[in-house]
Amino acid sequence: MYQRVRYDLNEELRKIKSGGLYKEERIILSDQKPGISVSYPVGSESREVLNFCSNNYLGLANHPRIIEAAHKSLDQYGFGMASVRFICGTQDIHKKLEKKISAFYEMEDTILYSSCFDANGGLFETILSSEDAIITDSLNHASIIDGIRLCKAKRYIYDHSDMKSLEKALKAAREGVDLFDHHPGLDKEPNPARNIMIATDGVFSMDGDIAKLDEIVELAKEYDAMVMVDDSHATGFLGEKGRGSIEYCDCLGEVDVITSTLGKAMGGASGGFITGKKEIVDMLRQRSRPYLFSNTVAPAIVGAALEAFDILTESNDLRKKLMENTSHFRKSISQLGFDITPGVHPIVPILFRKFEDDAQLSQVFSRDLYEEGIYVIGFFFPVVPKGQSRIRVQISAAHTTEQIDKAIAAFEKVGKKHKVIK
Repeated sequence: MYQRVRYDLNEELRKIKSGGLYKEERIILSDQKPGISVSYPVGSESREVLNFCSNNYLGLANHPRIIEAAHKSLDQYGFGMASVRFICGTQDIHKKLEKKISAFYEMEDTILYSSCFDANGGLFETILSSEDAIITDSLNHASIIDGIRLCKAKRYIYDHSDMKSLEKALKAAREGVDLFDHHPGLDKEPNPARNIMIATDGVFSMDGDIAKLDEIVELAKEYDAMVMVDDSHATGFLGEKGRGSIEYCDCLGEVDVITSTLGKAMGGASGGFITGKKEIVDMLRQRSRPYLFSNTVAPAIVGAALEAFDILTESNDLRKKLMENTSHFRKSISQLGFDITPGVHPIVPILFRKFEDDAQLSQVFSRDLYEEGIYVIGFFFPVVPKGQSRIRVQISAAHTTEQIDKAIAAFEKVGKKHKVIK
């Protein structure tokens, strides 16, 4: 039987490769930091490059205090729990971290997951039923999309960050009508939603744009809806105290559910969480399948995450440095003539939407930058919509001004080579 499957898979892989859309992995031979050792193509001799494609926003992935905290937790609590939490997999440090996250976000309770993908995968089906409705931004992360697919609630999709589109969906959900009636000749009884949840990324990972949470919250109040925000690309550095897009948009205490990760700015390992209303978190502990059937987050990761939150509360220096680096790169790359999405976030997409061969250009461009010692990745369909290929640059607080200037110079050289800029 597999012979047929093998043939089909090889044919599909051949099409992907011939279309220039094959994704190749690079092998990193060092710890995660601004300057890394990479083997690419796989098996080739390693070389030193500057990393501008990591989610290591605060530079904590190899921070001495984070590593020391992980070592201490490893020594004290062992390598892993070898169990799910409701059986025998909870240690005191897990509860300490949940309390710390709750206090950080000024929320009532928190529950840990092995990743934010799992958190999103276990949220919606636990809280919402077929009597409810969920309204989701059209550019939400894949984990939100997949989590919603597991849920029986009626789904509405609103145009990206379009508040008129969101309000239209809220009205439809509250009145119980379908926005896309494919059978206009048939009479349908309205079926108003019992409960409504609006789901959005806090920061959209491909463009670095921030959700209009203040406006979303106001609409939610008007239509008696809950608000859920995935803040994975904002936790730890966006907002005055690093409490993400919710703080940035002055919405602390106004959002019902926040999901996020410990695997980006907060140390860069793994682990996720949901923080929010007490009853929601309590129900997740009872019925959320990724929580009930996945091992507890490893003690070393929990210990390191506790230290990361301590670092955040002690000083604003890393957040300040990150924003200074981001402003410098954004201003310089824009002055060179590159097409970027305006904003303040350290995700800076260099867009190729004006070019017919945008997908292949994104790959060739990233390879030429690699030859210049700059490590970035080309994003193309299906990761982004067709015609929206790009290089996604990500700035870190650990980058020096000299390293950022080297990246800018490399972008100028490669950009002129491919006639992306003059």
